[in-house]
Formats: sequence, structure tokens, C-alpha cells
Amino acid sequence: MAALGGIVIFSVAVAVMISVIMRNFGLRGLRGDFELVEMSCAFAAGLFLPLCQLTRGHVMVDLFTNWLPQGIRAGIDWIWLLCFALAWAALCYLTLQGLLQVRSYGDRTMLLAIPVWWSYAPAVLGFGAASLIALSQAFLLPAAAGDQAGR
Repeated sequence: MAALGGIVIFSVAVAVMISVIMRNFGLRGLRGDFELVEMSCAFAAGLFLPLCQLTRGHVMVDLFTNWLPQGIRAGIDWIWLLCFALAWAALCYLTLQGLLQVRSYGDRTMLLAIPVWWSYAPAVLGFGAASLIALSQAFLLPAAAGDQAGR
């Protein structure tokens, strides 16, 4: 999923570069380039979330827990994995509700007439996948909960 997000961001960067070059030569830039940027960033961000959870790449503040024994730190990490899973699941549900609402309105971007709900779909998938990954890290891979990944 993250690779697809990277491809999307790279493609949009190329499109923006082409648009800027065209404008510098006195031509019209690509129509709706800013719409492509905003839709693609939302699209890609949703696809990066599962990789971030998988690598446990979130910000950790362990200033107050570093002195605790490894077993207690592993327990705290397990609790936080459950909190992450719950938060990702809530975000997945709420984003899905937003997607359905925006889709029912039929909202489209102004210039390219791209359905706005398309940018919500990868976020729903990303939040759902991140939630499942956090649950698997907590229950299927209990040893991973106490490792020092990402630190």
C-alpha cells in the first residue's frame, strides 16, 4: 500500500513540475493541478498509515518508562497497541461515514470534476489495515510488543 502511495506522490510531483515548466514558458499550466495535489496527498497519506503502524514508526516518549523493567515496558507497549488499534478502528469508521456522506452529496472538485469521496477511500483502507496490524502486533506477535523497534 505504501509503495502505491509513493508512486502517487511521485506522479503528482512530476505533474506539478511539468505544470510549472509550462507556465515558465508562457503556456497554460495543467488544468486542476492543485486539485490533483490535494486529492493525491489525501490518497497517499491513507496508504502510508499501515506501514507506519507495521514498523511502529510513531513518536514515542519513553522518558518516564525507560527505568522500568522490560516486562512492565512490554505491558505498557501492549496497552498502547490496543489503544492504537481502537483509535485506528474509530478513525476507519468515522472516515467511512464521511465517505458515504460526501458520496451521497455527489460533491466533485471544481475544475476536474473528480468525485471528492475518492480521496476518502484509501484513508478508510489505511485506517482499517493499521487497526488490524496493531491488533496482530498485540495478540499474534506478543514478543514484538516489547521489542525496541522504532527506538
